[in-house]
Amino acid sequence: MKNLKLFTLSAVVLFFLSNTANANSALLSSDDLVGASFWITSMGMLAAALFFFFERGSVVHNWRTILTVAGIITGVSFVNYVYIRNVWAVTGDLPILYRYIDWFITVPLQVTQFYLILSTVRKVPKKLFWKLLIGSFTMLLGGYLGELRYIPAVAGFVIAIAGWIYILYEIYSGDAGLAAAKSGNKPMVTAYNSMKKIVAVGWAVYPLGYIFAFFSGAVDLNSLNIIYNIADFVNKIAFVLVIWVAAMQNTTQRYR
Repeated sequence: MKNLKLFTLSAVVLFFLSNTANANSALLSSDDLVGASFWITSMGMLAAALFFFFERGSVVHNWRTILTVAGIITGVSFVNYVYIRNVWAVTGDLPILYRYIDWFITVPLQVTQFYLILSTVRKVPKKLFWKLLIGSFTMLLGGYLGELRYIPAVAGFVIAIAGWIYILYEIYSGDAGLAAAKSGNKPMVTAYNSMKKIVAVGWAVYPLGYIFAFFSGAVDLNSLNIIYNIADFVNKIAFVLVIWVAAMQNTTQRYR
């Protein structure tokens, strides 16, 4: 019953926010592949958000916070994607600012999931949380300032890459990587390894888009939007889905 109440409340809130974001909606053209990719991604985020909020009550208590954060990540992206789909449908363009509105909320939450997933199985120093959070904001701030031309594009790119490399160091070889290796919890380690691969490989799409869009000018912006939409779909939903798998496996082990 608690699961049903939480699911219903989450659905009402998300639909209310989506209606607010989509107040002046415009119809997509039937041949608008970019607009369709926005719509598909928004529906995927909605389904994921409702799923994680519903599943929160199905796992042992120490995994519930991390599933709540998973629902928030996908829920925020859902609302933002509904809004930017409408912006695209009306204007045929999408300023990069709208993507950063999403990323400044969801990316730090994703990065701190490494801390949270480790905290479910062992004691982790709080400084790790802050190091991952600072690394994510450094990466985002560099990209934001460079792409909006507040600072030279090269400088912004270097700052963003430095933040990303720092995150990779922490989750592979730093305190987070060492804690994962010593955890002894196989489902958690499997999820952790999948998460860090997504950060290393999946997130590489964004600096490549930055290079092609701002340095070489060799990419069509319509194609870039589709690529970014697919990347967001995979990098967010797959990222938190592997956490849910680990949560369910730990729950099964607990009550076996």
